[in-house]
Amino acid sequence: MALALLLLTAFAVQAGSIEPKRAALTPGEDGYALSAEFALDLGNRLEDAVARGVPLYFNLEFVLERPRKYWVNEHVVTRSLTYRLSYSSLTRQYRLTTGSLHQNFGSLAEALRVVGRIAALPVVEKDAIKAGESYEAAVRLALDRSQLPKPFQVDAITDRALQVEAKVLRWQFVAPVTP
Repeated sequence: MALALLLLTAFAVQAGSIEPKRAALTPGEDGYALSAEFALDLGNRLEDAVARGVPLYFNLEFVLERPRKYWVNEHVVTRSLTYRLSYSSLTRQYRLTTGSLHQNFGSLAEALRVVGRIAALPVVEKDAIKAGESYEAAVRLALDRSQLPKPFQVDAITDRALQVEAKVLRWQFVAPVTP
C-alpha cells in the first residue's frame, strides 16, 4: 500500500513544458522577422523556485536552412536570444531581462506570457535568402538548466519536477517573390 502511494505521488509531480503554438517569418524592409507563440508551464517546483529568488534563463533558438537534394542542408542563419526571469521580494515584482532591456510584472503569469510571445524579431537579412526558394525553419524556446544554481543543476538531472520539456516547431518557408 505504501509503495502504491509513493508511486502515485511520484506521478502527481508535474513536469513543466514549453509547447510552440505557431511561428512565421514575415518580410520587412531590411529582411525577415520572426513571430512566434509558445505555451509555457514551468511546473510547481520551478514556479516556487522563482518566487523564492532563483533566476531562470530561457533560450530562444531559431535556425533557417536550405534543403539540398544530394547533400546535407545548407545552413543559412542561426539566431538565439536569452531571457532572464527573476523575482524581487523587495518590490514584489517579476523582472524579465533581455540584453540591456528590463520589464517588470506583477505576476508570474504575465511575465511568462511575454516570454512566450515573440513579435517581429529580426532574424534574416534580405540578401541571405533567394526569392522563390524553399527553406526549412525551426524555432525552440527552452529553459537553460546550465544557468541554474549548482544545487538545482544536480537536482534537475534526476528530479522530474525540475525538468521542462521543450519542443521544436519546424515548418517550410518559401521566400516571396517581389515584383
